[in-house]
Amino acid sequence: MPSQIWPYITSGIPDELFERLPGIPLTKRETRLLLIAQLRLQADSVLWDIGAGTGTIPVEVGLLCPQGQIIAIERDEEVANLIRRNCEVFEVKNVEVVVSSAPECLSQLKKPPGRVCIEGGRPVKDILKAVWEYLPVQGRVVATASSLETLYAVSQTLAELQARNIEVVQSAVNRLETRGTQQTFAGVNPIFILSGEKLD
Repeated sequence: MPSQIWPYITSGIPDELFERLPGIPLTKRETRLLLIAQLRLQADSVLWDIGAGTGTIPVEVGLLCPQGQIIAIERDEEVANLIRRNCEVFEVKNVEVVVSSAPECLSQLKKPPGRVCIEGGRPVKDILKAVWEYLPVQGRVVATASSLETLYAVSQTLAELQARNIEVVQSAVNRLETRGTQQTFAGVNPIFILSGEKLD
């Protein structure tokens, strides 16, 4: 069932409903919607979220797929506790938070993924190559890139891995904001979302 704070079956939780920590990135609502669409989740999907940050994706996917399981990987204990608190606020019960670094921790994870989301971590090429080994046939990986270097690294690695059905989407979102007595549109930082499938 949906949570008390977000009593809807659709994704798109407003950013301000999440608890945050200074300097810890939060995947903006509109980017989250695009990313979740690219994951192509099933009701019982197992998702690895690497570099889970504030925990927006684990919360959204946890609510969307209550029969699924989300493993959120975050190397910093304080940030991992932030993810746990956000899960508690939204009454999400199917998220396991692992405090460790990828790709070193992947062999210790309890369940192999059907879907992988890479939101952070260095070097991204090593992480992508490592998770590919755990993906089953028809598994999907989705990665975000906010810099040209990361965009190139992810696209090059997907090509090397012979990923199929590769898609690249760039968000271009403007939000109405009130500044003084004026209402203006402010741009949300553009993010590239890259996805691919393992078909053999």
